[in-house]
Amino acid sequence: MNIEDIWLEYQAALKRFLYAKISNEADVEDLLQEILIKSYHNLNELKSQKSVKSWLFQIANNTIIDHYRKKVRTQTTDLEDFLPIEEPQENKVNLSSCISPFINALPEEHARLLTAIDINNQSQKHYAEQLGVSYSTLKSRVKKSRELLKQAFDDCCHFKMDKFGKVYDYEVKTKET
Repeated sequence: MNIEDIWLEYQAALKRFLYAKISNEADVEDLLQEILIKSYHNLNELKSQKSVKSWLFQIANNTIIDHYRKKVRTQTTDLEDFLPIEEPQENKVNLSSCISPFINALPEEHARLLTAIDINNQSQKHYAEQLGVSYSTLKSRVKKSRELLKQAFDDCCHFKMDKFGKVYDYEVKTKET
């Protein structure tokens, strides 16, 4: 089996797989090319034709993980970590509307705090002054609130994370899981 035959058979499936994991079309196209190049260079490592599909999708999965690792190195540790850099402002608003129900399900004090800091991008120092508490006290409260939010997410979904703790996939939990 040669690379052209493999690519003709699996390119569409790989592209769908990438779109399920990556929301940016340009990134999907770039990653698809990377997978083709890696496949071409490593074709001699393929042990049998029966394992072509799993071999190819393992290359794709590793390429996606590498993609997210590169992004992690260039981003800050804020809510924006979950947003692609290229996405328009309206998607940030859409993401906020997805996160808001989880925040609003928290106790009121925690919900107000996370809404001000993470949704409305208010500085922690400024918010601490408004509340009349020390900055370190507010940082502790933000940390506790984020832990509660993380627990709400964990109760909802199974998350797959890279070695840096960044989410690259998820699956909604069912009542059985």
